[in-house]
Amino acid sequence: MGVEKGTRESDTEHEEDLDEEPGEVIESAPPLKVGEERELGNSGIKKKLLKRGLGWETPEFNDEVTVHYVGTLLDGTKFDSTIDRDSSVTMKLGQGEVVAGLDHGIITMKKGEHALFTLPPELGFGVAGRDTVPANSFVRFEVELVSWIKVVDVSKDGGIIKKIVEKGEKHERPGDLDEVLVKYQVALSDGTIVAKTPEEGIGFYVKDGHLCAALPKATMTMKRGEKVKLVVQPQYAFGQEGKDASDAIHPVPPNSTLHIDLELISFKPVIDVTGDAKVFKKIMKEGEGSLVANEGATVTISYTARLEDGAVFESKGIDDGQPLQFITDEEQVIAGLDRAVATMKKGERAILTVKPEYGFGNIETKRDLAIVPPSSILVYEVEMLDFIKEKKPWEMNNQEKIKAAETKKEEGNLLFKSGKYLRAGKKYDKAASYVGEEEVFGDDEQKLVTALRVTCWLNKAACSLKLNDFKGAINLCSKVLDIEFYNVKALYRRAQALIEAADLVSADMDIKKALEVDPHNREVKLIQKTLKQLQAESNKRDAKLYSNMFEHMTKQTSVVTKKLKVEKADDDMKNGEAVATEMETVADSSYPPDNGKAVDSC
Repeated sequence: MGVEKGTRESDTEHEEDLDEEPGEVIESAPPLKVGEERELGNSGIKKKLLKRGLGWETPEFNDEVTVHYVGTLLDGTKFDSTIDRDSSVTMKLGQGEVVAGLDHGIITMKKGEHALFTLPPELGFGVAGRDTVPANSFVRFEVELVSWIKVVDVSKDGGIIKKIVEKGEKHERPGDLDEVLVKYQVALSDGTIVAKTPEEGIGFYVKDGHLCAALPKATMTMKRGEKVKLVVQPQYAFGQEGKDASDAIHPVPPNSTLHIDLELISFKPVIDVTGDAKVFKKIMKEGEGSLVANEGATVTISYTARLEDGAVFESKGIDDGQPLQFITDEEQVIAGLDRAVATMKKGERAILTVKPEYGFGNIETKRDLAIVPPSSILVYEVEMLDFIKEKKPWEMNNQEKIKAAETKKEEGNLLFKSGKYLRAGKKYDKAASYVGEEEVFGDDEQKLVTALRVTCWLNKAACSLKLNDFKGAINLCSKVLDIEFYNVKALYRRAQALIEAADLVSADMDIKKALEVDPHNREVKLIQKTLKQLQAESNKRDAKLYSNMFEHMTKQTSVVTKKLKVEKADDDMKNGEAVATEMETVADSSYPPDNGKAVDSC
């Protein structure tokens, strides 16, 4: 970096023709071109770009930056230079360690960038000035941003400060359930090392914690390969009590601040597949691409299945064995394996932990290699070899859509007959999606498609009734009646749902409409009879309620009347006494004074 006035401006000549890069944005202004000068917002600071930096990132307040700078007055008089001292300076942004305005300028710079900042007095040395800077002087700083360390307040209270020494890979960070592999060295403020991992690192589950409270908290903010320095205050270390010596750590005095060099070597994501902590998937090897098998896919997997004690009870596709092929969401395997495999990518390897509710339940089950005891937790090591996803409607022609809809409807019918109403409902939904209202069909296909759609809605409504989803049944039947106003099945099933929802008036209307179309329909007549019984019971309850209300009101009226009579009698008595008193007063005033003499008025 040159130290003479104008040195950096000469560097601009060969950069004028470079393409403009995205960079700092100041109130939506375009990025600065090399040699261009602009005020930074309304701060009064002017920035002139002398040389572009690398990448996109810029430092933030609290980051530690390393810079070279030359400070001059407007006439070119130099008052400070790291170049002359042959040493860059490291400072924490936001502290105004040189002057406040310099910090505000540096946060707009990229690594390797050179810029010239002109600062007003209030952001420079102000009214006080300094040895060689007069009071109220505008000053210039020519700056090169050499590097910076990202500083993060992990705990948001200053208790865990993280300085990023080396950035990690990708963007993923470990979650609370994940298993991490870390390497660290822990020292006290005087440099005494109190803990250190083996060279290969140490693994733990984040949710289980490790060493002290700060370690898992900081680890969750890191990427694979990231290296950091942590400054940990006592409340996130070992607090007021400190820590006694053990195999893993030397003694730590009370109220000790810890300095931890930490590296996140790797981590294995752990996913709560079912959302109720009963099926976990730990990814041992990432799969290819972004597509997962999902429901309805034909999957091919290899696996070894064990009990918690390690006993193998089943193995497929291992040691030249035949892999297992099945269709997800068809109950062809236990629910836990089914649900987890549907989340896997091709080539992915994972360890599944399956609780009894998603395994073999509380029943003893004989498998290929061993008997699984009741209420067993199962562990599967699974690899997704391949899968073929079920075709989506937009991937089919019209004939394929109609055929797929008919097939799914029939599958739903079989499930319904076997009492599997939830799965049957899913099949009817899938069938209806193939012939949805948004799909375009020819005139010759429209009648068949509409009939299929109506049948699927009616059948799903029947499932909803079985599952006590009365609102869902009402909505589906209403969709049918928007198309076929006098569809007896839709009216009948909606009436059933309305009765269960205690809307007897609307149910009565649906039943009457259904009987207009089919006066002899036995099922509708039976439900009408049920409705009349419910209406009669409802009327009785209402009559009793109103009777009680009337009786209560009569009693209240009687009490109020008696009270009014009593109050009136009291008032009359009081009024009589008042009149008598008044008359006595008048009578008394008609007599002369005690001396018997009248007083003449003048």
